[in-house]
Amino acid sequence: MSSYRRALPQLTGGPFITDGGLETSLIFLAGQELPCFAAFPLIETSGGREILGAYFRPYLDMARRRRAGFVLSTPTWRANRDWGARLGYSVEELRRANADSVALMTELRDEQDTGAPIVIEGVIGPRGDGYRADARMTADDAERYHAAQVEAFRDSDADMVGAFTMTYPEEAIGIARAAAVCGLPVALSFTVETDGRLPSGDSLQSAIEQVDAACNGSRPQYYMVNCAHPSHFESVLVPGAAWSDRIRGLRANASTMSHAELDEATELDAGDPQDLGRRYRALRERMPRLCVLGGCCGTDHRHIAAICEACL
Repeated sequence: MSSYRRALPQLTGGPFITDGGLETSLIFLAGQELPCFAAFPLIETSGGREILGAYFRPYLDMARRRRAGFVLSTPTWRANRDWGARLGYSVEELRRANADSVALMTELRDEQDTGAPIVIEGVIGPRGDGYRADARMTADDAERYHAAQVEAFRDSDADMVGAFTMTYPEEAIGIARAAAVCGLPVALSFTVETDGRLPSGDSLQSAIEQVDAACNGSRPQYYMVNCAHPSHFESVLVPGAAWSDRIRGLRANASTMSHAELDEATELDAGDPQDLGRRYRALRERMPRLCVLGGCCGTDHRHIAAICEACL
């Protein structure tokens, strides 16, 4: 069972890195078909596990060379009930897929000697589309909905839960509450549009403050921003403000395109890795509490290398 659930090392040590855009890398760079943009079915076969291992090892090697901590995220962003049903998974099969994903991450962690902590993060995605605030739930409904996936992580070697591409506050509140019930630390990551607001229209400040207020004594360990280019949210961050200080991680897109444009894109926009690295450095200079640095759609090892060069 996890040794980091009581004290996440990324909140007390130096910068941690993580991987890039798993799904876009597998589709556009590795030639994999991912129905419903879901990577977790790869866990079902030895060939699929080899593909996932080949994806993660260069990032882990990067962390080893730099003696940096690493957050190792499971490929389970789509492994919830609605998306699982579209892919033909039963509730029990989904639970096993989530547990097996953690087991693979544990194997990858154990074969590495990075000289720094490796934190295993059980990843949860939105019930609906990651680019729209659809399939909206109340906080109570969201807690019940996501409880099964959180419980699968609780019963595994996962160190924490990471909820990514949250599009409205109530779903994030539900996940945070479900994690608290299971005794798991949780990081919540919101996505924003080109105006720096969530797809729901909420400001980033309002979303974070709503979640913190609703969770009382079981607030998330920290917040992140993912699936948006830094140019979309740089201007809304307020260094020194209490809500901004709660943001401890970034997993930005490579592309400056909007979510709507990305949804229509048939080719990968890898952007400018060096520019992305410079933007991360500028954000860390403004917000030195940023400690988890990785990528999202369109990013790969080149972008994470550029971020490391700029920030570590």
